[in-house]
Amino acid sequence: MAAQDYLQDQIRQLPHRPGIYKYFDDEGRIIYVGKAIDLRKRVSSYFTKQDHNRKTQQLVKNIRRIEFTIVDSESDAFLLENNLIKQHQPKYNILLKDGKTYPYICVTNERFPRVLPTRNKINDGSRYYGPYATGTGLNVILELIRALYPLRTCTYNLSPENVAAGKYKVCLEYHIGNCKGPCQDLIDEETYNASIQQIRNILSGNLTVAKAYFKERMMQAAQDQQYELAHQFKLKLDKLDDFQAKSTIVNPALSDIDVFSIASNEKSAFINYLKVMNGSIIQTQSLEVQKKLDETDADILSVLVMQLRQEFESSSREILVNVELPPLPLPGVKVAVPEIGDKRKLLNLSIKNVLYLRKEKESMNEKSKDVNEVRIMETMKKDLHLKELPRHIECFDNSNFQGDNPVAAMVCFRNAKASKKDYRHFHIKTVVGPNDFDSMYEIVTRRYRRLLDEGASLPQLIIVDGGKGQLGMGVKALRDLGLWGQIPIIGIAKRLEEIYVPNDPLPLYIDKKSETLRLIQRMRDEAHRFGITFHRSRRDAATLKTELTEVKGLGPVTADKLLSKFKSVKKIRELSEQELVAEVGKAKARVLLNYFAEQGAEPTA
Repeated sequence: MAAQDYLQDQIRQLPHRPGIYKYFDDEGRIIYVGKAIDLRKRVSSYFTKQDHNRKTQQLVKNIRRIEFTIVDSESDAFLLENNLIKQHQPKYNILLKDGKTYPYICVTNERFPRVLPTRNKINDGSRYYGPYATGTGLNVILELIRALYPLRTCTYNLSPENVAAGKYKVCLEYHIGNCKGPCQDLIDEETYNASIQQIRNILSGNLTVAKAYFKERMMQAAQDQQYELAHQFKLKLDKLDDFQAKSTIVNPALSDIDVFSIASNEKSAFINYLKVMNGSIIQTQSLEVQKKLDETDADILSVLVMQLRQEFESSSREILVNVELPPLPLPGVKVAVPEIGDKRKLLNLSIKNVLYLRKEKESMNEKSKDVNEVRIMETMKKDLHLKELPRHIECFDNSNFQGDNPVAAMVCFRNAKASKKDYRHFHIKTVVGPNDFDSMYEIVTRRYRRLLDEGASLPQLIIVDGGKGQLGMGVKALRDLGLWGQIPIIGIAKRLEEIYVPNDPLPLYIDKKSETLRLIQRMRDEAHRFGITFHRSRRDAATLKTELTEVKGLGPVTADKLLSKFKSVKKIRELSEQELVAEVGKAKARVLLNYFAEQGAEPTA
């Protein structure tokens, strides 16, 4: 796709340096941000490559201005690109939703801290853990903490002065054992903060300290013959063991690892993220992103690795992935595709999750398509007053050029979708000249006589391209075959897109925006395309054969052989004498060379 002149001038000014480029539309909006090792080569490729997909072609059509920024390295380009995408959210870039919508667990910055869920991070010195991909995961951890540690939930200002003055009284939470009463100085700050420190460890994925603490207290209580207290600590230790057992994946020695996997189809990419600490998964996220251009899995995953690590505030020094990624701007971080061992098992778990997500989404899409197809067919049944759902529809169209090479085409739709294996071409055999009416009679007759002879299933609806004349000949064909009344048949006239039904001089009114009319038009257009393609191929072949068969001394078998291999007379003319001899022998080669010499001018095909 060639760039317009004003864009060509901008492209020529681009340096052969690493950097980022921005595409703007006619309203001055940024529609795409990209990075490149060589800015000029990368940007010019958008306008010179011929195999772009439809979305990329649409992007290029909308580009009105180009801006660029030079950077020192590919890593710098990656970081700048990521920041600009988040800032401007361009239409054609892959976007990840903002992490501020995810919930966090907050340990407040106050005397006798509280532990609570929140979606708003405030810069007040509190410590935030997360974000959590789902509220379910967050609630599981909060329930564990509340079961292990009695903490205050009130919002009182428990300053030493307020507590000493007896400003507050214990509430119901104290009486049911969920709080130790710091508001009345019933627990000292050091003991309370020891519990907070253990909670911090748990939220960071380290349960070792908390387990050691409860085990020691349990043993001490047992030695002191405080068996009821020892049992309470045993229950808390069991809760921690149960929580860790559900989270441990392969090896408790694995610590501080991010795991990413990707699987994609034509339209979407599916990503799974696991954050691992001490052999336990403490964060999980699976998501789907729509492909915007012709991105590879590596392109997509490299962007999302950066975004997800930022969203989930990860500082892991090791990343496991299932595809080789380009260099990431993460100094000191190792990125690997493990092949064996516990890390491979961990990656396989992530892959299993992402494949399940893809399968689930594709299944949902298929079900949605099925629902849409049934809805379309039910609408068609109602609009056309049919007795049953038109699950099998066939549409006919004639194609000729001033009576030459008359052909016809039939396209078949099943469940409102094209069934190309059932498409058929027809050579018109009994009609001389451009007679669409008789041609329609011939092809409808031939089609359904054959289906009857083969015992094949008949369609629930026939569509003919044309008005009352073509429709009448289709009806006549069905009558002569004894099928009249068994298969509904309609005609669509091109000029006003009118639908005609048998025995009614007036067209049937169908809403121009209805799915019924859109499907009929789509079938008519597909039949026309299929027929025109066939007609052109016959016409071209006839033209080529006519020229070669005019050569005296060259038979039709030799002409077919040469045309099958070289496709045109022009290419045959360009062959050397030696090449012609190799193909057809000395005598016929000399005949052809003499013919070409006599003709002089270029061949007509």
